[in-house]
Amino acid sequence: MLITDVEVEGYGRVDVRLGGGRVVGIGRPGARRGDVDGRGGALLVGLHDHHVHLAALAAEAASVRVGPAEVGDRDGLVGALRSGPPGEWVRAVGYHESVAGELDRWVLDDFAPDRPVRVQHRSGALWVWNSAALRAAGLDGGGHGGDGGDGRFWREDERLRGFTPPVRLDLRGVGARAAAYGITGFTNADPHPGQDLPELLSVLPQRLVVMGIGDAPVKFLLDDATLPTPGELAASVAAVRPRPVAVHCVTRVQLLVTLLALEEAGPVAGDRIEHGSVIPAETMPWLARLGVTVVTQPHFPVERGREYATDVDPDDQAHLYRCRSLAEAGIPLAAGTDAPYGSADPWAVMRAAVERSGGEAVARRAALDLFAGEPQRPSRVKRLAVGSVADLCLLHVPLKEALDLMSADVVRATFVGGRRITPPE
Repeated sequence: MLITDVEVEGYGRVDVRLGGGRVVGIGRPGARRGDVDGRGGALLVGLHDHHVHLAALAAEAASVRVGPAEVGDRDGLVGALRSGPPGEWVRAVGYHESVAGELDRWVLDDFAPDRPVRVQHRSGALWVWNSAALRAAGLDGGGHGGDGGDGRFWREDERLRGFTPPVRLDLRGVGARAAAYGITGFTNADPHPGQDLPELLSVLPQRLVVMGIGDAPVKFLLDDATLPTPGELAASVAAVRPRPVAVHCVTRVQLLVTLLALEEAGPVAGDRIEHGSVIPAETMPWLARLGVTVVTQPHFPVERGREYATDVDPDDQAHLYRCRSLAEAGIPLAAGTDAPYGSADPWAVMRAAVERSGGEAVARRAALDLFAGEPQRPSRVKRLAVGSVADLCLLHVPLKEALDLMSADVVRATFVGGRRITPPE
């Protein structure tokens, strides 16, 4: 394939030839007509979403969104849960307590008594089922931890999956929308992936890294209520070496336990902190010394600012989802959308990173680079050059204009291994 008249960083306006899944030539524009006329737009390396939950994202097509932005309040939630035919299962996602307070089976019974309802918290960690759902599944209301059957299930997705009707997974839609964003690869961050997950996800046109499978990082999911000691976590990390680990850290204490464990077990290339929701300033030299990469979500303080203002401890407010301060401290940094628990649009994440307050805003090019890293080394930014893999994103406009706009609207075509995965014009 020949892509003519494109702007390539470091080369200017050039033609780019692809072959065998790689870039085989970059040269001055010639008279030959190309397979794709770039029209002066920038040709970039493809974007990689470094933290996403693909099966959950694909299930959104069969779900009702009930977050603060979608339903607003109790009446909106009730209307959403009752919008389908009586008797049919309702799968609702994105809930936060600011909508209608804490949920349990009886609250949901009051909201929608005539159909099985299950509601997932925005964090993805909690499902709440009403009585109709519990009866339909034959669960007798048995909640986690012998809590008397209040319908609340904490991190029990794997067990609950066999009790619900199959959910249609719109993976082709996920792949198409991601291609329109310029995404050429995903890192799936589920903590307990089934061995069949790579095959399930293989319909996606993007490249895949599935945590816990093959040589991908092994995911460790930490919760404060069941937090291991540093020594216990270090032993678990040592047991999977030489593979890198990706540790879910959303609280101050989770981060401290992880750093102590990595210190004891010894870090390896590719170790990651997922989220890094709360990173106190005094821990940053420690992170930098260990060389661990932080894969953050700089859009969460923007998307969830109102809730964070009341939900997050005041002592932690200044340390939420650091971005610029991590980079300045020499800590390897990358970003993931965490979709469907955050926006699936990486350009929206970039805008949030640029617009952050509290001294955490990054430059526009640095925001783009958060999604331009190598799949296995997220902070190592790829550059388009002869011999590089032809996972590419062609824009309608030059790079400077694209960075000013910071919008998915600038994406014109996306290529994986030299094959176009966006529809022809």
